[in-house]
Amino acid sequence: MHKMQVAGAEVLVEQIIDRLENTIDATVFCLDDVGEIGYRLRDKGVPVIVLGRRPGMDLSVAKKLADEVKRRDIQVLHAHQYTPFFYSAIARIRYGVKAKVIFTEHGRHYPDVVSWKRRLANRTLLQRYADITTACCDFSTKALQTIEGFPKAFTLNNGVDVSDLVPRGDESDQSRLRERLGLDQDRPYAACIARFHEVKDHATLVRAWAKVHQQLPEAHLLLVGDGEERENIENLIAELSTSSNSQLAASISLLGIRNDVPELLRAIDVFTLTSVSEAASLTLLEAMASECPSVVTDVGGNAEHLRHGVDGYLAPRGDDEALAGCLVKLLSDPDRARQFGRSSRARVLDAFDLNDAIGQYLHHFQTLAATSF
Repeated sequence: MHKMQVAGAEVLVEQIIDRLENTIDATVFCLDDVGEIGYRLRDKGVPVIVLGRRPGMDLSVAKKLADEVKRRDIQVLHAHQYTPFFYSAIARIRYGVKAKVIFTEHGRHYPDVVSWKRRLANRTLLQRYADITTACCDFSTKALQTIEGFPKAFTLNNGVDVSDLVPRGDESDQSRLRERLGLDQDRPYAACIARFHEVKDHATLVRAWAKVHQQLPEAHLLLVGDGEERENIENLIAELSTSSNSQLAASISLLGIRNDVPELLRAIDVFTLTSVSEAASLTLLEAMASECPSVVTDVGGNAEHLRHGVDGYLAPRGDDEALAGCLVKLLSDPDRARQFGRSSRARVLDAFDLNDAIGQYLHHFQTLAATSF
């Protein structure tokens, strides 16, 4: 890993370790830092080793990794994202590591540009040292095959723990939940749960919400998360409120990081995510499992998970007008929202159960471990 921060790939790693604690002996290697999840794993007794990568290509990382792998008799390295895979491959090529390697790609950048040197290195050499190459959605798999040079890559879908994401229940359940969370009983709520980062494009969401506010002034937007873009978003909200002489700012709440996301997803009316780049969003899957209809941008793997007009709506990247129209449709039509919510949960139960994903990873771990030495 790069760093065990609170994000999709890192959460998946923690889930794999927790679910397979009696089956695998896990060690986590981080290129750069421990991260919040890393400290949590250390508290559980899982070794989390920081390799201390320096800026640029730091081949000493591969040497440190190789030494630790040999010392600990590690049979399988599971490299999440390209750079951890690169150093795992170098550890095999240059330092004689015998451990097998699984390379899993989680996300892609937009625009998806890869240097010709990297493509050449992958196609002629490095891809041989990925014994298994997976991606979390078909969009990322295709990028690995056609852009990166990993022709044998295949999709292993992410999943969410449906046992922790219960259906939203009846009106009395909803009423009690909203009261507990401090939400108004009759107000329509939309929520975006994402770190404040340029790739999540909160700015487009705020501009779209200014249009929603004009049509549905009683509606309220909850922004859950934190990050380096938060101040810019706060400034944009203030600017749009002033320029339109409206109560826009009063219709948006920035809640910071929350530990009650499953409850929020059951209490709100619409989940929204406006990323310019996405692979397989675990938060989208969590919303769907919670019977929450969604409005998300049509990027990456979102369309593989959410069926437009069945589970929610897809809007073009950066199009605040289209996004606002989709939000208004669902926020003003509770019957349609409930129908989309029910189909969303059925979709997750059918295709995106965490138990299925972890079972597949375990199968690959065991298959490779049997041939590693």
